[in-house]
Amino acid sequence: MTEKPKKKLGLLPGGISGLVTAGILTSAAWILYSRRYIDHHAKVQGVLDAEQAFFEAPTAGKLRFFADKRSSGRPLVILHGIHAAAGAHDIAPIFNAFRSQRPVYALDLPGFGGSERSDRPYRPSMYQAALTEFIRGQLGEPADVIAQGLSSEFAALAAQANPEWIHSLVMISPTGFEMPRVGNLSEKIGKTNLTDFLYALMAVPLWSLPLFDILSSRPRLSLYYRKRFEADVPEELVSIAYASAHQAGAHFAPIVFASGRLSVHDVREKVYDTLTQPVLVVYDSEPDRSFDMLLSTTRAHPNWSVKRIRQSRGMPHFDRPGEFFHVLEDFLKAKDKRQG
Repeated sequence: MTEKPKKKLGLLPGGISGLVTAGILTSAAWILYSRRYIDHHAKVQGVLDAEQAFFEAPTAGKLRFFADKRSSGRPLVILHGIHAAAGAHDIAPIFNAFRSQRPVYALDLPGFGGSERSDRPYRPSMYQAALTEFIRGQLGEPADVIAQGLSSEFAALAAQANPEWIHSLVMISPTGFEMPRVGNLSEKIGKTNLTDFLYALMAVPLWSLPLFDILSSRPRLSLYYRKRFEADVPEELVSIAYASAHQAGAHFAPIVFASGRLSVHDVREKVYDTLTQPVLVVYDSEPDRSFDMLLSTTRAHPNWSVKRIRQSRGMPHFDRPGEFFHVLEDFLKAKDKRQG
């Protein structure tokens, strides 16, 4: 007597259909919840105790900035990094540390903080223009610039294109120093196509805001900061970040960032290697950040210097303020002495 072949176990068509239906219903429920019950006009308080003003940039639109102009000297412009809830709150300790020494400005970049957050084509060139136009139009004289994370690429673009307006550049945990990958043209085109596909998928109006509500939820933001702090994360920082991410239009720029469209292609070779200003890089370790090519870049350029502040993960101005500000002050003083 022959045995009947055993049927392989697996999901039946009905089971797959049930899973798909459940996924659709869950997604629809979250979209409805996001639109009806999440406040997207939260009140933002406590970013910086300083004068707040706006600058109408020809390219980048309305830019909010905080300023303390009571001291004399060369202006210092500080740029926050880029993430779902980025803004001037991320660089508040730097602003407060230097406000008694020189004119200091903390700039909210396009699409973040209190700056214009309209639905428009956010690109590295817009952020480059925002910095250059702000220094030229608002300050009217060259400035020292401190940039965090991905914003280092934008500041470097501005320093490359208009070196007369950027006197020196400090980059905190900058992007763009990963080991280069050897790839042919088709691979590069494929990467660009993937970036465009991701943006097209995430930017669909029906679910772009609900998707961002997940990325900018309080637990997600707490996790983001915990990964970048050695010490305890200030609860006030998370609260400000959450409120900042829950404003009208707050999702447009972060969605572009999440798709990969804000990174400058080959920034080390095409931009960093061309800078003529004094450059300081402060780093240690940060999730999803590589510094494989940093030391070789520094050795190749006498105008570059580097300082590793250990036991920090991308926010040394919070974690190791004493060592961090000592390094910055030494760099700025030595640079002024050489160029004076």
